[in-house]
Amino acid sequence: MNKQIQLLVLGVLLVILVAQIAFAPISLLVAYAVIWLAALRMFWGKRSLVLPVVLRGGFVVLGLGCIYLQYRTFFGIDAGVSFLSLCLYGKALESKDKRDALVSFNFALFVFASLFLHSQAFYMAVLIFIGVIISLLGLYAIQKADFTEHTLPDKKELWADTLHIFKAIAFAMPFFMVLFLFFPRFPPLWYIPLPDQNKAVTGVTDQLSLGDIAELSQSNALAFRIVLPVSHLPSRSALYWRGMVLDDFDGQKWRSSEVNQQWLFDQAVPIANARHFNYIYLQADPEQRWIMGLEHSIPMSGRYVLRQDGSIIARRPVQTTQPIALTWISASSPNADLPNYIRQINLRLPETDPRSKALAQQLYNESGQQPEQYIQSVLRWYRENKFSYSLSPGRLQGDRVDQFLFQTRVGFCEHFASSFVVLMRAAGIPARVVVGYQGGQPAPDHQSWEVRQLDAHAWTEVWINRHWQRIDPTALVAPQRIDGGMQNYSNQIRQQTNTTFLTNQRLSFMNKLRVWSDYASYQWQSKVVGYDVEQQRSWLKQWGINSQAKLLWILVVTILSLLLLYIAIILWRNRVQRTPYEQIIYKFNQTLDSSLQKQSAETFQKWMLRLSQQLNIEQRSVFHRVVLIQQQLVFQQKQQVDSKIWLEFSSLLKECSIVLKKHRNDLSR
Repeated sequence: MNKQIQLLVLGVLLVILVAQIAFAPISLLVAYAVIWLAALRMFWGKRSLVLPVVLRGGFVVLGLGCIYLQYRTFFGIDAGVSFLSLCLYGKALESKDKRDALVSFNFALFVFASLFLHSQAFYMAVLIFIGVIISLLGLYAIQKADFTEHTLPDKKELWADTLHIFKAIAFAMPFFMVLFLFFPRFPPLWYIPLPDQNKAVTGVTDQLSLGDIAELSQSNALAFRIVLPVSHLPSRSALYWRGMVLDDFDGQKWRSSEVNQQWLFDQAVPIANARHFNYIYLQADPEQRWIMGLEHSIPMSGRYVLRQDGSIIARRPVQTTQPIALTWISASSPNADLPNYIRQINLRLPETDPRSKALAQQLYNESGQQPEQYIQSVLRWYRENKFSYSLSPGRLQGDRVDQFLFQTRVGFCEHFASSFVVLMRAAGIPARVVVGYQGGQPAPDHQSWEVRQLDAHAWTEVWINRHWQRIDPTALVAPQRIDGGMQNYSNQIRQQTNTTFLTNQRLSFMNKLRVWSDYASYQWQSKVVGYDVEQQRSWLKQWGINSQAKLLWILVVTILSLLLLYIAIILWRNRVQRTPYEQIIYKFNQTLDSSLQKQSAETFQKWMLRLSQQLNIEQRSVFHRVVLIQQQLVFQQKQQVDSKIWLEFSSLLKECSIVLKKHRNDLSR
């Protein structure tokens, strides 16, 4: 096995290693890295990549142990993909000849395809494409191994090989595009088991803990994208992307009661004169259960349902990040009185935080027991007591709400939302905590809106005037967090803590790189991964294709047209380039019998002499004249040849053809 094939095998293994960093066990990745470095050392030492049997066996056993300890099984998406990659490493590092390398490269193509089972993100698609190119280069190198030296190719040769691979892909690409666009998109016949839903993710979760986190870690990862012209959105301060309601409090954690999780079959509809618009929600993480929409949003697809607390979820778990159509309604019809069981849930408090409850009674009495005035009194109390917003609030112990309101007075959104709801409930006003996201940033093309994990937020809803009214105490304490968005607020904090210009410049570059990377991922998700049955039908209807019969005809005709086009291109590229003189000779030669046609070793003069041997003297004169004209055409300068000579030469050849046919007919009689 030559050096080029060995180098490409190492390249395939490296891409597999990089692609699995996001989900493979760290211990397995370390084993991959160590064994890959050992193979690289052997490569530069001009030795074969075949590792000793003991080392290979130990590596496989260690890898199996890492996979089982991580997943407790060898089945499923994560464990299965890791097992396949382990098998590829084991096979590639025992390759002795071309046959072993052939198996390794073909197996690598299968492993690269399996990576899409774990992630269909844009970065994964790029890595898989690179891996496929390297695998195809390896298969091409195997085919030409008998005709090349056993040394590394130079840059020119490697570039030529790569161009051959890209040409092959370019010829196949139109067929892939036609099949992708027009082939019927059937739903899957079975569902692959989803990863563990209890896995912790950054951002919104199904519970909120008060005081357990001493320092809040902010993530720039994209949470979801809203697809619509940015100018259609409300102001940034009104962009509350509602996730779920938490109304059950035990003094430390907020959870969602079972009432909130009931499906609401009578969905809201736009009332008269209410402003509403449609938009598309595209989540970044397929494991996120909740669809984050603006308040009073309803799903447009039957695959999603509105719950009692206003949250939107899928009827059944989904495995991909698909675009979801939503409708936002600026106003809703007045609600009836709050059911008593829901009122009781949203008034329930644990036997903790006595000072907070006493403060609530005091402020409520001072407000004349008027709910609207009491809410303003509580907000004014926050402002007068100089509460501050911080991403490092410190831990709370014991009566956590009391400790926050009367001692630390430093917190982030969950502290203010939790304490505000406790003060409302202590005064007999139903209230609840809502978690979701707030704010966001426009995408580079201003045709979509990006919301990131650091935009995760918690606020409150209070039952007043027969409807749930949103109140965000964080907006009072830290208005720059709401008006400017958490991303701008975090950037301001970083700029204040970083004094060097180089650091700020680096941060700006990284932010731009992150934005454009997420935008590329959005285009990939919306245009490729999200191209499902509904999008295909909608796109085909725009072109008047509204039946399966038309779709089938278009598919067949398009593929046949591509085949005919490729055949025409091949024939055109392989056609013989002839001069006018050669074209005249070629036409004359085609009119003759095979025994009379020109032979490759014959000159024109000898050919004419052979054709005229069986003719009489009068008939031979035509062939003599043709020879004279031919010599004049060949040996004279092209610009000195008169067009009349070309016409005479052509007519004499036609006359020769007639003479030969007449002679053949005379012999047949």
